[in-house]
Amino acid sequence: MDFSFTDEQKLLADTLARFVGKEYGFEKRKAIVASADGFSREVWSALADMGVLGLAFSEEHGGIGGSTVDTMIVMNAIGSGLLVEPYHATVVVAGGLIAAAGSDAQKRSLLPAIAEGRLLVAFAHSEPQARFDLEQVEAHAKPADAGGWVINGEKAVVLHGAQADKLIVSARTRTPASGAAGAAKDAPGVSLFIVDRNAKGVVVRDYRTIDGLRAAEIGFYGASSELLGGEGKAHDAIEQATDAGIAALCAEAVGAMEALNAQTFEYIKQRQQFGQPIGRFQVLQHRAVDMMIHAEQSKSMAYLAAVRAASTDAAQRRRATSAAKVHIGRSGRYVAQTAIQLHGGMGMTDELAASHYAKRLTMINFQLGDVEHHLDRFLQSGAAT
Repeated sequence: MDFSFTDEQKLLADTLARFVGKEYGFEKRKAIVASADGFSREVWSALADMGVLGLAFSEEHGGIGGSTVDTMIVMNAIGSGLLVEPYHATVVVAGGLIAAAGSDAQKRSLLPAIAEGRLLVAFAHSEPQARFDLEQVEAHAKPADAGGWVINGEKAVVLHGAQADKLIVSARTRTPASGAAGAAKDAPGVSLFIVDRNAKGVVVRDYRTIDGLRAAEIGFYGASSELLGGEGKAHDAIEQATDAGIAALCAEAVGAMEALNAQTFEYIKQRQQFGQPIGRFQVLQHRAVDMMIHAEQSKSMAYLAAVRAASTDAAQRRRATSAAKVHIGRSGRYVAQTAIQLHGGMGMTDELAASHYAKRLTMINFQLGDVEHHLDRFLQSGAAT
């Protein structure tokens, strides 16, 4: 398989690398994380002006018509600079859901606004008892007397949920036309809804995660909503958008690993012990080589996941994205822990960027399913074929 970038993709990677290096230094990132929003609207507008926010959407809907490999390039840059802006939540996952499940009118209304940086959207799907099970949905919706729908239920760890303008919410539906909504773990019967984050009946509790992002616990108590696409058949779109999100996270992890490796290798060249740089000690050279091998192998897996994320063969897509998530979860853990060890005690401090990369790599392992979950999923998808 040819993993060579086109000239346009090379230009995109170079442009993003320059932008991150110039506009997103470590001290600026710390100030952004500590801000009220938890991300920079100035940076978000700059990404929109560069065309990055519309890269994945079709030209018909205000985008550029890019591929999943283009998204991989963007996420790699995000990982390299530890950007906390909600690109993954708004563009990759929520935008992917709208593109996959929305009506033509909904796509024309929402996707151009996302591409222009005017609209933030978050996907509220996970529930307190669900862990990583996509089918576990207990929130429910019913038609409202005045039209539309009303939702009741609770969602957990909604990334950038408090900062979003609109939420895409999964809920079970039951109507005379659709019949039974199914049990809490059944794939059929799940629908998607668009909800204004400030709507009556929506209660949001915002908090900061250990890696500097923002998440929210959100309760829906008779909240008014609009059905996104068809009713009762949203599972396939949810799984497809989740797989695209997994591939994007893998690319982000590779960017973080490469940046952390570069910082660690530079540190061991400078740190003196017994009258010489510690990088001259053979045992540390071996550790550094292992870190590089893990990053290079992870890059190959991220490429594979990005290519397969666009596949219409669901089993093939599941196997590739889960295999990548397993490998990159393990490699990210090794690189993060080794980098901290090579930095010594100061590697644990907030003042050093290494600790922040380690935290993000740790959280990527858990986001959208950890190693154990995806190992099981990989095996199950192989049995299904």
